[in-house]
Amino acid sequence: MRIAVIDGQGGGIGKHITEKLRRELPEDVEILALGTNALATSVMLKAGANEGASGENAIVWNMPRVDLVVGPLGILVPNSMLGEVTPRMAEAVASCAAPKILLPLIRGQIELVGYRGEPLPHLVNELVNRVKELFFPGFTAESG
Repeated sequence: MRIAVIDGQGGGIGKHITEKLRRELPEDVEILALGTNALATSVMLKAGANEGASGENAIVWNMPRVDLVVGPLGILVPNSMLGEVTPRMAEAVASCAAPKILLPLIRGQIELVGYRGEPLPHLVNELVNRVKELFFPGFTAESG
């Protein structure tokens, strides 16, 4: 299985997701760090991603080549992350056939009604638990 973790700006959200996925999923799961910029990619690689690439073309090219996409909701919104998510990136992610498990984090003029303001670590735990539930039922870090 190949999981794309997409993040931008400083890569902090992607870092937390990557670390938790690496700790809790089987060792043979490939984590691909896709940053909207080189700093975000570098941070996710240091957190345990197998490979990484940066920028619009890297994200667009890799979307048909992954089995799952994870990251903040902003990766679906053109011009989010202070303009780092290009319309082409957002379209590639939204059009990707792979399932997407996203954190309800977005800044700017979009409001998510019904969203409860949980701290980032709690949201990352929920994301990783959902990945395990959907793709690795019965797997625990201790059993792998």
